[in-house]
Amino acid sequence: MKTLDKIPTGKIERASKLVKTGVKIGGNYVKYFGKKLVNPEMTKDELNEDNAEDIYDGLKTLKGSALKVAQMLSMEKNMLPRAYVDKFSLSQFSVPPLSGPLVRKTFKKYLGKFPEEIYDTFDKDSVNAASIGQVHKATKNGKDLAVKIQYPGVAESISSDLALVKPIALKMFNIKGKDSDKYFQEVENKLFEETDYLLEIQQSQEITVSCAIIEGLEFPKYYEDLSSERIITMDWMNGSHLSEFAKTDFPQELGNKLGQTLWDFYMYQIHVLRKVHADPHPGNFLVSQEGNLIAIDFGCIKAVPDEFYNPYFELAKKEVIENDDRFTTKLYELEILTATDSPKELTFFKSMFKEMLTLFTAPLNQEEFDFGADDFWNEIATLSERFAKDTDLRKMNGNRGSKHFLYMNRTFFGLFNLLHDLKANVQVNNYKKYLN
Repeated sequence: MKTLDKIPTGKIERASKLVKTGVKIGGNYVKYFGKKLVNPEMTKDELNEDNAEDIYDGLKTLKGSALKVAQMLSMEKNMLPRAYVDKFSLSQFSVPPLSGPLVRKTFKKYLGKFPEEIYDTFDKDSVNAASIGQVHKATKNGKDLAVKIQYPGVAESISSDLALVKPIALKMFNIKGKDSDKYFQEVENKLFEETDYLLEIQQSQEITVSCAIIEGLEFPKYYEDLSSERIITMDWMNGSHLSEFAKTDFPQELGNKLGQTLWDFYMYQIHVLRKVHADPHPGNFLVSQEGNLIAIDFGCIKAVPDEFYNPYFELAKKEVIENDDRFTTKLYELEILTATDSPKELTFFKSMFKEMLTLFTAPLNQEEFDFGADDFWNEIATLSERFAKDTDLRKMNGNRGSKHFLYMNRTFFGLFNLLHDLKANVQVNNYKKYLN
């Protein structure tokens, strides 16, 4: 794969790259409508593939938060056309890496030495490259190590990248009003945290110590003396990326075992630690030869405050959803309904969220849930498609819900998708055995 000797870091340079991408997309639409005139039966499949290709090609050279957005969107399997999901999922661990000279320059700046002066061996070619950093294999004192290096300029370009993306996001999600800033501030804060590798080491150590009791779960050890704010050194963990493992003909018993471990890991974090690994995409998990689950990245950790946790999980209870007064109260507590809503908006959004929550909280209201069953996912796809076509919804303000919904919902949707990939049947309350 071609390496990068330079990443655009200036606001104008990055904006120019996005404008060029926009021009390509405009050309794709012209081509599509021209073919549509000749063949009225033509679908948007080719258009989606062309657009996904051009958007991804533009973002992968920018890296950073621009590419992180693509990574997040790749998890929304029921919101985007398949072409986008397939292409954007490459941002999880398959983008052009930094060149050798740029890697050496980064080491000299942040650890004061070149990599060959720090490790016994250091592979100049990266093992994988994603949105914020890339990983190299190294050895020291007989140990195999994974060394994650952050791309230059990523942290410095977060605010300007989000400013470029904001108008598009407002239109996509129909967000109106000044309160929309709270969502972008939440994303910006989390992205800044993800670029602070010293914070990531601290979070990693806290969660790995607390969750070591969970069966079938492994973590790497982190080495602070070989790390800095832009470089992390940890144990090299042998295993297959969860997405690659899911494509194999694995025994369902193993899929259930991995799924149970994953479920217990997340439930324990949320309900006991009140903070959670809020980036559950396949690139952050490995499956070992022994059939254990390995968690390898803790850059994105979401704290769950009590004022959100309590109404959020109250609203997940079937008896609350079915009780109109209690249901309405929780919608107000979570800022889904507001004092300025019109009677029409109140009726519309109460009905909409009752339908959504009845479906999405189904796994939490059963003793056992089969994430491999097609019925659940078909219902989600049908509901998503119906809401996407709802003309009334497009006219209303999509600026709804506490800012904490962003990463909590992302966590649950990501978790559900991973469990679906494993076709896992899980015992919902199994995590409670670790509470004593």
